[in-house]
Amino acid sequence: MKQHNPRKNESALKACVVLPTYNEAENIEPIIRAIFDTQPNIKTHQLYVLVVDDNSTDGTQEIVKKQMKQFPHLNLDTGNKIGLGDAYKRGIAFVTQELKADLLLFMDADGQHDPKLIPSFINNINQGFDLVIGSRLVPGGDSPGFSYWRKFISVLGNFLVRNIGGARNIKDCTSGFKCIKLDLLHKCDLNHLSTKGYSFNSLLVCELIKNGANPIEIPIIFSDRVKGKSKLSLNDQIEFLFNIMIIIFHNSRDFIRYCCVGLVGAAVNTGIYVLLNRYYQINLQVASLMAVETAILTNFLLNNYWTFKQRAKKLSLFQRLINFHIAAGISGVFFYYLFFLFLVQVIGLNDLLSIPFAIAAGTISNFTINSLWTWRK
Repeated sequence: MKQHNPRKNESALKACVVLPTYNEAENIEPIIRAIFDTQPNIKTHQLYVLVVDDNSTDGTQEIVKKQMKQFPHLNLDTGNKIGLGDAYKRGIAFVTQELKADLLLFMDADGQHDPKLIPSFINNINQGFDLVIGSRLVPGGDSPGFSYWRKFISVLGNFLVRNIGGARNIKDCTSGFKCIKLDLLHKCDLNHLSTKGYSFNSLLVCELIKNGANPIEIPIIFSDRVKGKSKLSLNDQIEFLFNIMIIIFHNSRDFIRYCCVGLVGAAVNTGIYVLLNRYYQINLQVASLMAVETAILTNFLLNNYWTFKQRAKKLSLFQRLINFHIAAGISGVFFYYLFFLFLVQVIGLNDLLSIPFAIAAGTISNFTINSLWTWRK
């Protein structure tokens, strides 16, 4: 359900702040006031706010409706709780179709993003940029409240998005605080972007870069939430890592070929092992090692002459072969085996369910290492 107030000064450029909410009754009123308090520092755009609420049960919508009487540029869009990505998409549709805004800003409604930075975001747009990202990873930025695990997820996720997803020039690809020109957003295909978790932000950045964004990052301090509980669960963090697969699949022909080669290697491994062990009666230990090495050599040759054939070969064939073996060892031990143990022993996931997740982690890491090292562009 969409609710919006009568608009004033229709001819002015419009910048709309989209606030996705679910049970933010403790935070929503002060954050809305703080956003509108920045209007005197914005000379070029009329500020609007859109609260996209997923049918909160704590009275968030009622608080927003009361504030709509005070703030004529405050709007409310309500819907079922599907996920953060769905809320963002609803917000984009509302800003585009109802408000016909020129700029769209995303920020959290829990007070962890500082509204006082909004004028700086818009000023950077006026300087010629069409994507401004509030970054925790550029000089002056920080996320002091992050646990070691969340920092690890952030560093790993940003590394993968930068180097595989195509957002090469962006340090903080996962930030939820950004400003986008609608002209740029209209070029993007949002249909394939995740609708469930926080990975929408990373997927969106990749899509914006893919469509020619001229980005800039400005430092932010991602402070601790003052009131309420964080919505970021462990499932969200794991889902983010596996949505990297979506980025890779959507943007990388090389990765698709790499996966096909991997399937061939698995078939070669199985076939050689059966041949040596069952037919020639070679013992299990020797047969398995010979089968693995044959599969590695097969994968190497296929990747060298098919997957990465378009890339300039900066290393000798022998050096590439050595690097390929090292990458197989790193991804097999650290990203498959140890991640498998983590899922089973720490998370408590069923061992059979953990295997495909571990395979995915091993595949992504193996491709990443070889793409950036063995056959680097």
